[in-house]
Amino acid sequence: MNVETILSQIDLGAMALPEFQRGYVWNRDQVRGLMDSLYRQHPVGGLLVWVTKTEQATARGDGQLSAGSVELLLDGQQRITSLYGIIRGEPPRFFEGNRQAFTDLYFNLDDETFEFYGPVKMRDNPAWINVTQLMQEGAGPTIRRLSRLADLDDDVADLYFERVNRIDNIKKIDLHIEKVVGDDKTVDVVVDIFNKVNSGGTKLSKGDLALAKICAEWPEARDAMRRRLDKWEAVGFHFRLEWLLRCVNAIVTGEALFTALANVGPAEVQRGLEQSEEAIDTLLNLVSSRLGLDHDRVLGSRYSFPLLAHYVVRRGGRLSDYRERDKLLYWYVHTFLWGRYAGSTETILNQDLGLIEELDGGIDRLIEQLRRNRGDLAIHANDFLGWSRGARFYPLLYMLTRVYHAQDWETGFELSSNLLGRLSALQMHHIFPRALLYKHGYKMDEVNALANFTFLTQETNLLVSDKDPVEYLERYEHLHPGAIESHWIPADRRLWRVENYLEFLAARRELLANAANQFLNSLLTGKAEQVASVPAVLELRREPIASNAPLEDEEQAIIDTAEWVQQQGLPAGEMLYELADPNTGEPLALFDLAWPDGLQEGLSQPVALLLNEAEAMEQLANDAGFRYFTSVTTFREYVQREILAEPLEDVAD
Repeated sequence: MNVETILSQIDLGAMALPEFQRGYVWNRDQVRGLMDSLYRQHPVGGLLVWVTKTEQATARGDGQLSAGSVELLLDGQQRITSLYGIIRGEPPRFFEGNRQAFTDLYFNLDDETFEFYGPVKMRDNPAWINVTQLMQEGAGPTIRRLSRLADLDDDVADLYFERVNRIDNIKKIDLHIEKVVGDDKTVDVVVDIFNKVNSGGTKLSKGDLALAKICAEWPEARDAMRRRLDKWEAVGFHFRLEWLLRCVNAIVTGEALFTALANVGPAEVQRGLEQSEEAIDTLLNLVSSRLGLDHDRVLGSRYSFPLLAHYVVRRGGRLSDYRERDKLLYWYVHTFLWGRYAGSTETILNQDLGLIEELDGGIDRLIEQLRRNRGDLAIHANDFLGWSRGARFYPLLYMLTRVYHAQDWETGFELSSNLLGRLSALQMHHIFPRALLYKHGYKMDEVNALANFTFLTQETNLLVSDKDPVEYLERYEHLHPGAIESHWIPADRRLWRVENYLEFLAARRELLANAANQFLNSLLTGKAEQVASVPAVLELRREPIASNAPLEDEEQAIIDTAEWVQQQGLPAGEMLYELADPNTGEPLALFDLAWPDGLQEGLSQPVALLLNEAEAMEQLANDAGFRYFTSVTTFREYVQREILAEPLEDVAD
């Protein structure tokens, strides 16, 4: 079947994309390569389609399917979508991805190259022709425009005309179509075929397969889930669709494995999604108001949420009293401190769900299981030795600042009640400035020690800047007595001197460990104080988070980079991504920003951004197969050059 006919079949609804297929992920370089191969009549491979009855088909997009039967694309989506976008000038109805990958493609009639539009190179140069315009108008109008060029001699004109026709004739190239047919070809069988065909590309996960089965009976399922994810994204929490599906699974089936959803009907799944939304709202409000963990970067142990949501739903959406609530929070905090779900998530989650099958005493059994694994749930000073600010204890430090009502040094206000819920609310601050420490010969891991961090308001952070603590701490101690101590700053003035920095760290680690144990034990016994005047996070924020506050340079650079990547139509990265040992779950490293599945999921290698990290961190990233970058500029160049295949002149520092 030729390309033009295939595109017409898509327009008629006779060919579509199955619901379980992921979106469009090709970049401009891949699009150029496809067009160059077709132009030179090189083989580009055939298509694989699944022929199924229309009433049994679940296709992506809102297009009307043809009556009788429909052909669902199993292999060839990226090629066909690219051709559709170039020839039709717009993406097909099933499209989901970055349309810039195939928009504004031009062809040079002199050197026979395809490139995307660049005004400096192409403006007022008739040798560059718009490929989409040519495809839509046909070769005739383009040839007539070229004929009007007075300085075009006959030989060059003939060459141009032949090349224009070769591009236009791409629409007539035949692509072989292999068909999967038969009543025995269920979704399970077809997905297995899909994975085998795509052995070198993006395979479907267990969650994808489970969602495909759900969408077969409830086509609106994916959109319904995305609406929930968008709502939480708007208030500062980024979750993946598979994570939400795991919460639904735990609530509906009481199991961690997605196979448990095989015999669950659409009505049950829909109700499970509604219950999940209510339970997750409750939990986000709870950890925000009770623990002060009010945005994504301090929300630890997100894979404990399926169990937490399951528990809340079985309790009728409401915990019985403050003792049960605080004991559950005690367990939750310890799951992120010790990486309970950092390893084999399904195995551990199933084990823990079994512990609360009988609700009475369930939380005690969860805590006891953690204690058996750890041997001790007490926090020790050495636990704050984290060599990266993104260690598991980073959320704990933030939490302690909130729940103990630490005071802002300049204003004396409690940090638990200032501009809550926004990234600009509490800013990370180096107690001993980095420049001062480097000047005195301290190593990078010492400079970035967790015990050197605290949180202040934006105003105070800017005022303190890079001042020597021996000066500014004394001033604030007199300005607001007790404010310095509320941040667990050792009272011994001798430790405020830069030459005694390592002693300062040791003393502060002891103070932090004592404070952490005191608060966590009070949660366990039901005697914990509550964060003052903290509204529920989902009621507090109804507008998307603005991150325009001048945070510390490094933190702001990470936030800006994450937002820039999303603006390019690429998947959101994971801030403070924890690299864990796959067998033990023990943390190996924390990356500032990472894409563990690549910027083109399944098609490109894992990527990490590591700013001002030690060489050991870089070696761990390399050993784990990550391509890492140590500056924002080089990372953006990589994205533009290798992922988007764009010219580099637009890269911003």
